[in-house]
Amino acid sequence: MAKRLAKRFYKRVSVEKSADRWVVLLDGMQLRTPGKQKLDLPTEGLAQKVATEWDAQTDRINPSIMPVTRLVNVAFEQTPLRRNELIDEAERYVRTDLICYRAEQPRILLERQAKAWDVWRDWGETQGIKLQVTHTLSAIDQADKSIENVRAYAASLDDIALTLFVHLVAVYGSVILAMAVMRGEVTADQAFDLSRIEQTYQIELWGEDEEQAEIDAALRAETTLLGKLLENLNG
Repeated sequence: MAKRLAKRFYKRVSVEKSADRWVVLLDGMQLRTPGKQKLDLPTEGLAQKVATEWDAQTDRINPSIMPVTRLVNVAFEQTPLRRNELIDEAERYVRTDLICYRAEQPRILLERQAKAWDVWRDWGETQGIKLQVTHTLSAIDQADKSIENVRAYAASLDDIALTLFVHLVAVYGSVILAMAVMRGEVTADQAFDLSRIEQTYQIELWGEDEEQAEIDAALRAETTLLGKLLENLNG
């Protein structure tokens, strides 16, 4: 049986500065995580995005349509205890980065992958992450220095940014695309398209499954929204 959604228990949502941080208030009371930690956020913009989600709730509070709130809850409650695990996860993905695994055939798909991904593979090299390409499904070894640089980048991020980075890595299947989004080189929705080159090709051939299309559309919308957080993570 699905878990019953909690009733909306507040009338007014507001944002207020507290020392050098920002807090979301529900009827004047500071918003807390599910584990009862007080949420104090680094920028007004991020606090406003959380507040907007809470203000948009109607009779019931539905966490499934509150991606920003979910992300900051994870960043506060889980990420501080799991930073090494998240860095390890980024390492696992760079060893099998999507943009390194190319089709053998058909030629049209191979050409699309090359056109879409070569520029980002080259960009990754400018970031100290040089990745080898294969046209087979067999795993290939990547340079130790590239892996070290991915770990160093992930470790340099604060808890909210690290949570967002690893989420994007998982959505795209690519550390390079996620890092490019984090550094403002490409938008989150553009990176989503880049990560779906093969799926788009298969849809052209065989048509689109309606249920999968709905799932993908929801994931795209959520990823695009979370990508826009980047402008709010720094004052």
